[in-house]
Amino acid sequence: MRFISYLYQDQPGWGLANADSVVPLHSPTYPTLLSALRAGQLAALGAQAAAPALAQADIRFLPVIPAPGKIFCVGHNYEEHRIETARDKTQHPLLFMRVPDSQTAHLQPILLPAESSQLDYEGEIAVVIGKAGRRIREQDAWEHVAGYSAYNDGSIRDWQRHTLQFTAGKNFSGTGAFGPWLVTRDEIADGAELTLETRLNGEVMQHTTTASMIFPIPVLINYISTFTTLEPGDVIVTGTPGGVGAKRNPPVWMKPGDRVEVEVSQVGILANTIAPD
Repeated sequence: MRFISYLYQDQPGWGLANADSVVPLHSPTYPTLLSALRAGQLAALGAQAAAPALAQADIRFLPVIPAPGKIFCVGHNYEEHRIETARDKTQHPLLFMRVPDSQTAHLQPILLPAESSQLDYEGEIAVVIGKAGRRIREQDAWEHVAGYSAYNDGSIRDWQRHTLQFTAGKNFSGTGAFGPWLVTRDEIADGAELTLETRLNGEVMQHTTTASMIFPIPVLINYISTFTTLEPGDVIVTGTPGGVGAKRNPPVWMKPGDRVEVEVSQVGILANTIAPD
């Protein structure tokens, strides 16, 4: 099943996405996708979905989870990207966090802030947690996954380099695109090799598969849940492959009017244009 969060006539909702429509599922009991996840009712509500449906052309996508409790991002988790950034090998994942209001949605603009011209793309696979857990064993990790989405971890590179910490460059408003939908775990075999591709104005800039991850998804879930409890709706953005704009010669920065797409096999295409903030 595929679930989305959206606005319809300026009112927020969520529902089950079909080819070109969405069946609303929000209610006073479960007003958000996150509330259904936290109650463990997402699959049951999806199975009960029935007409009438709204045309996707009539809704405005929101980030899949508009307000996650925690958004963990993984840096340098593909060997090609680690090499192009000249990072030393490490025994543990490099983590940083995003705040919810840094996010934007499918078909909504990624914003280039007035303070910089160095807006870079980072196509990634997002994992949404469906079951709470602390100190989750790697062999049990898949049981805690609700599903998958695509993510563009848009980065303001000069601000990212202000210090050794990534926070400033990773949290400008409207730079982290998340969508278009949540594809539930039952649709994708645990550990299946997924293809990840990023295109800028139709040109392939990044292409890899999850087989090239340095720290696979169960390792990330185990590591993160060691120091904090993972809750339903938390998001793990699992890293970007080589080919980022900052490491090209000359560098490639996204500009207003550009179109960027992140495609994840068995999930879909997250598409955004670039606009000035």
